[in-house]
Amino acid sequence: MQFLIIGRDGPDADAPARRQLARPAHIEGLKARRAAGEVVEVGALLDDAGSPIGSAMIGEFPDRAAADAYVAQEPYTTAGVWVTVEVTPLRLLTWQ
Repeated sequence: MQFLIIGRDGPDADAPARRQLARPAHIEGLKARRAAGEVVEVGALLDDAGSPIGSAMIGEFPDRAAADAYVAQEPYTTAGVWVTVEVTPLRLLTWQ
């Protein structure tokens, strides 16, 4: 089952530093999950100046519980980068 996961960074002044510190673990985790077939697409959400303010991911998980478990252990969650996370079931269009 596919899910759209949107994590929004904190608005505080320390949020960019938390993101930078957690980024290597975040990227390594994404690489492993992409190899396992769980990550379909991923990218940073940007403000008008082009600075990261969050993340968006389309993931493939067996169910909502598995998607929630991913979010709970995600380095951006555990490091306090994401202050809100939205997990929504999704069905991507199949191009014929």
